Amino acid sequence: MSATAATGTTQVRGACPHDCPDTCAMRITVTDGKAVSLTGDREHPYTRGGLCVKVDNYLDRVYSPDRVLYPMRRTGPKGSGRFERITWEQALDEIAGRFRAISAEFGPEAVMPCSYLGTQGILNGLNVGDPFFARLGATIAERTYCDSGSCTAYTMTIGDCAGVDPESLVHSKFILIWACNVMSTNLHLWPFVAEARKRGATVVVVDPVKTRTAKAADWHIPIRPGTDGALALAMMNVIIEEGLTDDDYVANYTVGYEELAERVRQYTPEWAAEETGVPAEDIRKLARAYATAQPSVIRIGVAVERHAGGGQTVRALACLPGLVGAWRKPGGGILQLPLWAFPVNWGAMMHPEMLQPGKRIVNQYLLGQALTGGLDLDPPIKALMVYNSNPVVVCPDQERLIEGLRRDDLFTVVSEQFMTDTAQFADIVLPATTQLEQDDIMFSWGHLYITYNHRSIEPLGEAVPNTELFRRLAARMGFTDAVFRRTDDEMIAEAFDWSAPAMQGITVESLKEKGWQRLNVPPADQYAPYAEGNFPTPSGKVEFKSSIAETVGNFVVPLFRQGSSDHQPGTPVDPLPHYVPPRESARTNPGLAARHPLSLITPKSHAYLNSSSANLPLHRRVQGEPTILIHPDDAAGRSIATGDDVRVFNDRGSFVVKAKVDKSVLAGVAVSAYGGWRMHTKSLSTMASLNPTAFADLGNAPTFSDTLVQIEKA
Repeated sequence: MSATAATGTTQVRGACPHDCPDTCAMRITVTDGKAVSLTGDREHPYTRGGLCVKVDNYLDRVYSPDRVLYPMRRTGPKGSGRFERITWEQALDEIAGRFRAISAEFGPEAVMPCSYLGTQGILNGLNVGDPFFARLGATIAERTYCDSGSCTAYTMTIGDCAGVDPESLVHSKFILIWACNVMSTNLHLWPFVAEARKRGATVVVVDPVKTRTAKAADWHIPIRPGTDGALALAMMNVIIEEGLTDDDYVANYTVGYEELAERVRQYTPEWAAEETGVPAEDIRKLARAYATAQPSVIRIGVAVERHAGGGQTVRALACLPGLVGAWRKPGGGILQLPLWAFPVNWGAMMHPEMLQPGKRIVNQYLLGQALTGGLDLDPPIKALMVYNSNPVVVCPDQERLIEGLRRDDLFTVVSEQFMTDTAQFADIVLPATTQLEQDDIMFSWGHLYITYNHRSIEPLGEAVPNTELFRRLAARMGFTDAVFRRTDDEMIAEAFDWSAPAMQGITVESLKEKGWQRLNVPPADQYAPYAEGNFPTPSGKVEFKSSIAETVGNFVVPLFRQGSSDHQPGTPVDPLPHYVPPRESARTNPGLAARHPLSLITPKSHAYLNSSSANLPLHRRVQGEPTILIHPDDAAGRSIATGDDVRVFNDRGSFVVKAKVDKSVLAGVAVSAYGGWRMHTKSLSTMASLNPTAFADLGNAPTFSDTLVQIEKA
């Protein structure tokens, strides 16, 4: 089943484009060139025909009357939303002309891209613009929005290994879900968890909030934001002190045990109880159950890295399975990102050899500072090109970012499907295709299947895929390198190392025919590749004491920075896991906490994928009006009731939202799901105006959950 014929009815195989672990297989019914229905593929062994609310009505996105379908040029003040239609020729001429002029006057580093994973396809996703901006000589954008610190910590400990096959969780006896609301953000994993429970497994959730997932678990452990590392280290303390380790596994397949045992001696359950708010006896109970019910598995979410000590938290969590020998059987270990199993040919997408040595790097969290002089950049940023992202909503420092986007001397190009908060400030807006209008091939960071996405309809209006956008821009800039002349089919042929053992039996042709195929790895019932070590670390073992930390220090995986290894943080890293407390808390910053006493966490929305779909009527109706969840004790002291408009603020900014008073959140914690657009708020601001720009301890990860605020009636 491939691209549709012009007339008649046919079914086309596709793949959800979202930055989500599930990467659902889809089937699109097309009649006379128009998509008339979209469903999940019931034959897929993992996604099993189910689609979540984020994509179930994807046709509303495709055929929305608000789609950007033609190139547009700004006619009013920046932010006014006033644009006129122009031709592609006019748009390309203006962009190329401005890029050339800016490069000639200031140097090409005055141009900066800004992008992430508005689509997750290998062709049109994270790296689609990298060769163009490398050839231009532009500033390199470091994109550490999600899992960068986790990846650095994980590779320091167990290497870039796939971890646990999610389908093998049916064999787990103890499932510890840590900082992950599976039912909202990893929906298709839950049936495997449920099957494990049916077979007798215990499910425990560690989260400051009693989420949908926590409510469905056997045990919810509420924890103060940013203190997860203390709990993990205290678990190690109990496991070692009470002799619950798998001594054979530790002796043969780990390194640094003696040093680790000495290190965690200080992290007693009583100490951790003071840090985390989790009673010491609960910590002991958790540690004992996790160690003795084998195979046990830890599913970590992206939120676990989003505080000052997020990296060391992941280091501790990645050590735990090695201590108890959880890796020995299918369903045991840690589940972070199975994407490590996919032999994606990232180099063919990024072409890092085109980068000029020493080219400067600017992290996108610092975009507000970069655009307003706060980083003292020389040359300053004079042109910004945004694609696959909506930085006004997803970047911190919102007020300063908007100040920068309003600059008359900043030339901004945005490629988009809708007139987002960011597009409102553009000089040129370009029309981007949806997943139904483009070909792509998908890895997954939540299961072990490759999925092929066939274009099912012709692009609406004059929208183009990202691949075509950069072909056109490169041609207009006079770039003649072969990489800029590749067709989508040629890029697909380069997307994987097809000779890798994991790809045996998988070809482009078989994927086009079947729609999806499982990697050539053992079936879930047999998947235990680290039963006898064989970790992709320098030692081949679990490194409780990390040799990478000792020799390399802090680093960002080059994939997050256009393939560049230059200007790595390089700061020293203690090779043993340790506790790094949150920067903004009553214990570490009592003066700040006296003015802003509540910890703000901003989890993923149930109906939006980051900011995607937050403009669509059905999604907004399902998500409901934006709220902030606070505990009754915190509400009473502020005379706040459910439904009140409240102002949430700190020294960085503020936003106005409806209060929801509920005991499902810890006292001292406030929760507001992010992703809603600024233009839909009463205050023309979101929680992004409150988040800090400080990095976590590893991988330049964000610290979104390391934020103190105050709340008052608006």
